[in-house]
Amino acid sequence: MASSPSYLSDLFSLDGRTALVTGGSSGIGRAVAGALARAGARVVVVARGEEQLTATVAELAADGCRAAWVSGDLGSREGVRAVAEEAAGVFGEPDILVNCAGINLRPPMGELDEEVWDATLAVNLEAPFLLGQRFGPGMAGRGFGRIIHISSQQAHRAFVHSGAYGVSKGALESLARSQAEAWSPYGVTCNTLVPGFVMTPLNARLSSDRGRVSALAARTMAGRNGLAEDFEGAAVFLASRASGYVTGQSIHVDGGFSVH
Repeated sequence: MASSPSYLSDLFSLDGRTALVTGGSSGIGRAVAGALARAGARVVVVARGEEQLTATVAELAADGCRAAWVSGDLGSREGVRAVAEEAAGVFGEPDILVNCAGINLRPPMGELDEEVWDATLAVNLEAPFLLGQRFGPGMAGRGFGRIIHISSQQAHRAFVHSGAYGVSKGALESLARSQAEAWSPYGVTCNTLVPGFVMTPLNARLSSDRGRVSALAARTMAGRNGLAEDFEGAAVFLASRASGYVTGQSIHVDGGFSVH
């Protein structure tokens, strides 16, 4: 009988896999990129700021991980395509795609203009779609793939001026189901992680309101708001062999926020 460590390694190891993580230099994306790399994957981190990208990859390299970065703008189709090709040229075509990059522009609905609408949908929805179209068929052809999206509570309920942001995240979860329908028969699972309120740079504006932060923590069952590292285990699970029969799902990692 195999020992416990070897069994767990076989079930969850990402040795030999290649991952692409957008938004991977800060917040949840950075935690996920680190978890995948430490589980054995070669990781390409995509974001805009080269300083944070360099620091992220240096941290992973210091831990003995194989990681690289690509700087690019996911706000245009041309930018997404350029990032995809550059990223695929580093370690080869990815087996794992994590769409964590996002923008959080949430003016009141009456003040929501077309510029904010277009920018939000471009990064939060169209970029994951285009990256899926670029890499999903290849994953299916090789018989293994994992697509993981990072969504939001605003995909399920309206609060704190959901606006275009909530629309983009609701559509992102629908995209995951469409991708699952298309590619799961060929070994590609497509799922979404749904955070509660997490103290990250993306939530900087809300994080400064101590009363609101405390109220959100009280709404959870765990009694606290989320941390980026809370997503590490779920990400490794969804990226590994262990999740081979889990697809098309929205998995809440929110301390019970959504059911309390």
